[in-house]
Amino acid sequence: MSAPAIPERLLLGPGPSNVHPRVLAAMGQPLLGHLDPAFLEIVEDVKAGLRRLFGTANDLTLPLSTTGSGGMEACLVNLLEPGDHAVIGVAGVFGERMCEVARRAGANVHRVDAAWGTPLDEAEMAAAIARSAPRVVAFVHAETSTGVCQPVEAIAAATREAGAYLVLDCVTSLGGLPLALDDWGVDAAYAGTQKCLSCPPGLSPASFSARAMERVAARRTPVQSWYLDVSLLAAYYGHQRVYHHTAPISAIYGLAEGLRRVEEEGMAAREKRHREAAGRLLEGLALLGFQPLVDERFRLPQLSAVRLPPKVMEIGEAELRRRLLDRWGIEVGGGLGALAGTLWRIGLMGENARPECVDRLLGAVRDELD
Repeated sequence: MSAPAIPERLLLGPGPSNVHPRVLAAMGQPLLGHLDPAFLEIVEDVKAGLRRLFGTANDLTLPLSTTGSGGMEACLVNLLEPGDHAVIGVAGVFGERMCEVARRAGANVHRVDAAWGTPLDEAEMAAAIARSAPRVVAFVHAETSTGVCQPVEAIAAATREAGAYLVLDCVTSLGGLPLALDDWGVDAAYAGTQKCLSCPPGLSPASFSARAMERVAARRTPVQSWYLDVSLLAAYYGHQRVYHHTAPISAIYGLAEGLRRVEEEGMAAREKRHREAAGRLLEGLALLGFQPLVDERFRLPQLSAVRLPPKVMEIGEAELRRRLLDRWGIEVGGGLGALAGTLWRIGLMGENARPECVDRLLGAVRDELD
């Protein structure tokens, strides 16, 4: 049976992003065993690279064998026990998902909602933290469903003052914006490989502070998930090398190469490239009647949410996205949840945050609207 032909796409949705040939080549290298010293050396390089990107010295910084949603679950189920209180900021789909994961872990969830397209109100978050005395506070740094970048420092300070543990979603920010987990006071954070790192999906870079690991060790009940129990994972990813699961060898090869590409460019240059690409995109779309959803102060450069002009609505936004895919080989994302049908989410992440990608999309949209 012949293999199906896979089309070439320019992936400008909310993820995944296009993968560099060096990453694909790295993933094609010969397999090693998951306890082979040569592979474990690669794992150590990956852990060190992730520490630098997360802005942390946390010993347990690792590539979890799961997607970003699994990273979310790992952070929450390790720190929460049944009956604990959790304050969760909800400014989009992924804040909603945090609430559901925490609820299933048995937590009493206290939501602080923001209108989609706006950041969380820091004073409201601080008040909810003071009122509920939570075990965990959680929110999204880069909300992929709205394109909002949430300031961290004030909420982190309120969390630490209350003696709670802060969980931060960095799925769309890792590798696209500078992170500073230690300076901010974040206890657990997770990300994904398929966005600004421009690797295939399937791994969730994550980091747990020493304080978080002390909390896990002091639990009264076992972690809800055996597979995501960081006390067990630490025995494999730490110095003991105790078998836990078979790590995804080839995916970790790819991540190692993706991290090398990030470090070759440098985060300052990388952030600048993402911001310039986003500016070019929004300027071009404005001429076609698209308007940004998010105030300039809180926009994610790597994910732009744009309101659709009347002409797109006449054609049908889903129909136009289908034309872009079928005729031009370009993928863009539609709105989620309350924003479905009203906007597009356009990702310029990692390898795709380049002028040529922006210009290819603008040219295709312009031709379709003419």
